[in-house]
Amino acid sequence: MTSVLLVPGSTRDGALHTAALRTAARFAPPEITTRLYDGLRALPAFAPGEEPPAEVVRLRALVVEADAILFSTPEYAGSLPGSLKNLLDWLVDGGDLEGKPAAWLSVVGPGRDDGARAALESVLGHGNARLMEAGCVRLPLEMASVDEAGFVTDERLHVALGDILHVLIEAMVEAQPRQPSWQVHSSVYPVVAQRGARPGSAYAGPSGQSAPDWLT
Repeated sequence: MTSVLLVPGSTRDGALHTAALRTAARFAPPEITTRLYDGLRALPAFAPGEEPPAEVVRLRALVVEADAILFSTPEYAGSLPGSLKNLLDWLVDGGDLEGKPAAWLSVVGPGRDDGARAALESVLGHGNARLMEAGCVRLPLEMASVDEAGFVTDERLHVALGDILHVLIEAMVEAQPRQPSWQVHSSVYPVVAQRGARPGSAYAGPSGQSAPDWLT
């Protein structure tokens, strides 16, 4: 089993980014266990050199137990929300991100979170995490796609999440993951191609499924 920790950058349960990660937990493949981190609001301010408080100890234990981390965050004032930056400061200080595979999911359009994504990638680099670029996906969503239970009903997200999680699985089983049969570019919609197929041919994702309408 591969364990993935899902870390939202918003402190609101009803936020679109949190809903997207909650959906990831619901639709994860059977070979993946997921956990949505819910302690962002409870984390105390980062204090270098001080004994970590109980919530920080819990956070660090969750990160150590996880095989990979998936982030989804809004952008505030041109960068990461302070609460998420605070979480990352604790993890970088403790060395908890060392070698940890990580990816991000953007649920807003290009230009609306570029500062936050750049800051996240920079901090992950400082913590020596392994950014899995093939698992970083931008898929703009609408709040109208979130149902009463807090899950995203847009099937495009369900397909994209499956691909992201499979990339993180590959990071576990291979020291240097081979190039997957599909491609995801960080600042555009997912672009996928069947291995060995001519341009414009049918999509075959990691599970061999046919292309959804939004990819054709």
